[in-house]
Amino acid sequence: MSQRAQQNYIPALTGVRALAAYLVFISHFAYVFDESFPHIMQRFFGEFHIGVSIFFVLSGFLITFRYYNNFHGLSKDWFLQYLKNRVARIYPMYFLLTVAAFVYYFITKDQTITKGYAHPVALMLMNITFLRGFFYQFWDTGIAQGWSLTVEECFYFSAPIVFLIAKRFNKFYIQPVIITCAGILLYFIFSHVNWFGFFGNFTFVMLFTFFGRCFEFFVGMQLARYVLKKGFKRTNKVNYTYTGFVLIFVCVFVMALQPVPKGWNAGVESPVGLIVNNYFLCIAVALFFYGILTETTLFKKFLALPFIELLGKSSYIFYLVHLGWIYNLLHAQFDSLNDQVFELYDKWGVAWHSPFEYDSLNLLYAFIILNIISVTLFKLIEEPVNHYIRKSGFLIKYKPTHTKSIV
Repeated sequence: MSQRAQQNYIPALTGVRALAAYLVFISHFAYVFDESFPHIMQRFFGEFHIGVSIFFVLSGFLITFRYYNNFHGLSKDWFLQYLKNRVARIYPMYFLLTVAAFVYYFITKDQTITKGYAHPVALMLMNITFLRGFFYQFWDTGIAQGWSLTVEECFYFSAPIVFLIAKRFNKFYIQPVIITCAGILLYFIFSHVNWFGFFGNFTFVMLFTFFGRCFEFFVGMQLARYVLKKGFKRTNKVNYTYTGFVLIFVCVFVMALQPVPKGWNAGVESPVGLIVNNYFLCIAVALFFYGILTETTLFKKFLALPFIELLGKSSYIFYLVHLGWIYNLLHAQFDSLNDQVFELYDKWGVAWHSPFEYDSLNLLYAFIILNIISVTLFKLIEEPVNHYIRKSGFLIKYKPTHTKSIV
């Protein structure tokens, strides 16, 4: 690999993706920890949705780190190549798994997929086009956690415009303010219009749309701009890796202490939680990333291990499958196995514990199996399709490069 390629690829940041995905996994099954821990621990683990914030800051950093210095205007060829790379990276697995979720619905009529909406085909189209993420009534349909992909896609389309305004007019810091205000304005316009909750709920707009979450991306972008200008070497001895890591979980603890608003699930949806999540947490994440980029720590070495790197590469699939129909199938299988084990014990006349008796153990089994599924799908589908699209004539003719991308 060339020197330029080595500088453009940071294995530890790929490992961070696995960390972020696993934090989200824990948050969705935090109720399990009520069995053996004080309730405050369940609340603490329930705020591990911060993995999404880590993804957002990381996306802002990676896109800017790769494209910002080579951006010299919004030409057609540049934008088509950029869009092609984004489609190759994100869309194939999202499309396949979303279609699979609705096939599962048509077979089982599982209402967790449609949330009771009477037009599943229309809803599937809204999911595969990412439009569902703008509607309060539909944001958690299909692959529920896929709402964040609407936010990501909004960022991907916005990033070139952000680059253009920043470079041509030297206006960077004002942009997240304008975007956030635009989201609030949309809320005031549509909050009195009964159109499936389109920008119709303030908390929804601030936590589940790009308009509310844009600051996190801009923090990642500013980190990339700083690193591109200053490089990876520094003279001060501040340990940013562990300082940022500790501050991340300070933010988690603050959110865990907040009352959960009616109709929501976590402290992040409270006013204080929202502010901490959207505006303080991302700064702690950026400090953590800056440490990863500029320091040599055991944590960085761990995140860069080949096995952790592989888990990071497959973490996008893990994120998409860890909650929803695949997990439900696994859970049903564990329940069935538990019944079979106890029937066997009855025949033997023994009163032993079943290996499928405890939710915590079943969650561990699911975690391992979901990782196996994710790595398998990554190797057999995601990675080959990604490479195929990038080397195809889709949108723009393929031009070989000699750099290894970090995105």
